[in-house]
Amino acid sequence: MTATAPAAHDKRDGTDERLLRTSPLKKVLGRPELGSVVGAAAVFVFFSIVADSFLQASSLGTVLYAASTIGIMAVPVALLMIGGEFDLSAGVLVTSSALISSMFSYQMTANVWVGVLVSLLVTLAIGAFNGVMLTRTKLPSFIITLGTFLMLTGLNLGFTKLISGTVSTKTIADMEGFGAAKALFASQLTIGDVDLKVTILWWIGLVALATWILLRTRFGNWIFAAGGGADAARAVGVPVARTKIGLYMGVAFCAWISGQHLLFSFDVVQSGEGVGNELIYIIAAVIGGCLITGGYGSAIGSAVGAFIFGMTSKGIVYAEWNPDWFKFFLGAMLLLATLLNAWVRKRAEATS
Repeated sequence: MTATAPAAHDKRDGTDERLLRTSPLKKVLGRPELGSVVGAAAVFVFFSIVADSFLQASSLGTVLYAASTIGIMAVPVALLMIGGEFDLSAGVLVTSSALISSMFSYQMTANVWVGVLVSLLVTLAIGAFNGVMLTRTKLPSFIITLGTFLMLTGLNLGFTKLISGTVSTKTIADMEGFGAAKALFASQLTIGDVDLKVTILWWIGLVALATWILLRTRFGNWIFAAGGGADAARAVGVPVARTKIGLYMGVAFCAWISGQHLLFSFDVVQSGEGVGNELIYIIAAVIGGCLITGGYGSAIGSAVGAFIFGMTSKGIVYAEWNPDWFKFFLGAMLLLATLLNAWVRKRAEATS
C-alpha cells in the first residue's frame, strides 16, 4: 500500500485524475505477491520435470503440510514486516508454547486444556513484552527480539532439564483432554487419495483473516502507515505503539497454534527445537513480496512463499537429491525472488 497525494484537476479536459479507472494490467503489476506467484509456478514446473512422484496426488498433501507448518508463522511475520519490524524469537517461541502446555499439564496433573490455556496466556504475554520493549526503549526490533530469542532458548533448555531431568518433556498422551486437543491441533482428514493435516486449514484461515485485516480494516491501514513511516503515521493520528504491540501479539498467537500442533503431534517436545526457524519465516515473507524496509507486502504473498518452501523441501526428496542442497536452493530462491520483486515494483511504478 502506498500513499499518494490527491491529484489536481486536469485543466485541459476538466476530468479528475482520481476518477480515472486503473487498468487490470496495472492492478496485477501492482500486487506485491506477483513475483512470488511467478516464482512458485517456475518451481512447480521444475520439480514436475525432475521428480516423477512430485505430481502424484499423495505428494500434494505432503507438500501442503510442509508449507503450512511454515505458513502459519509466515502470515503474522509478514504483517509484522509490513509494519516495519522483525521478530527473531518467533522460532523458539513456538517451542516455548509447546513446552509450557506440556510441562504445566504434566506437573499439575491437570486436564491438558488447562496447560493449553496457560500456554496461550504466557505466549501472548511474551509477544506483548517484545512490543512494549520496542515501543518504550526505541531500540531496533533486531536487538529486542534477539535478546528474547537468547533468553527463551536458555529458558526452554534450563526449565525442561530442571523439571523433567532430560532435554525433552514427559508424554501426556494418557491425560484427559488429549484426544480432543489432538483433533483440534494435529488431526488429519482424507479427501480421495490426499491426506490433509488440520494445519492446512489453520493456515488457510489465518491467510484469509490477515488479508481481510490488511485490506478491509482500519488496523490494516495502521499497519501499512506504521511501516511506511512511523513519524508521519503518528502525525496523522495512527497509534503506532499499539499497532506494533498488536502485531507482536499476533506473532505470539500463531506461535501458540504452531506449538500446540508440535506438542499434540508427538505428545513430547524437545527443548532445542525451533532454533533457526525464525529465518525461514522471514524468508517466506520476503519471497512473498514483503520489503525489509516495511510498508509493503501481503498475507497472500507470505502463503505463496511458504508454498515455495514446501515444494522445494519435498521436491528435493522426491527428486532423490541430497537434502544438504536444500539451504542452497532456499538462498538462491531468496535472492531471485527479491530481484524479481524489485523488477515488478519498478514496472508497476513505470506504468502508473
